[in-house]
Amino acid sequence: MYICLCKSVTDSQIREAVANGGKSFGQVRKQLNLASQCGKCGMIAREIFNESLQHHVDNEQLFYAVS
Repeated sequence: MYICLCKSVTDSQIREAVANGGKSFGQVRKQLNLASQCGKCGMIAREIFNESLQHHVDNEQLFYAVS
């Protein structure tokens, strides 16, 4: 679904940016040129970013050294 009509940015692109290492909304926003024109997409884009980041963190596996 298109989130930013001005720059043709989709929710999938935001999720992909997070999956590829985007750890801050500012970093993803700059990478995708998101919310840089009219700004109306900023709130929903941040929500998608936060959901994606949380999902990404929840799915990471932690490994511990065993002695």
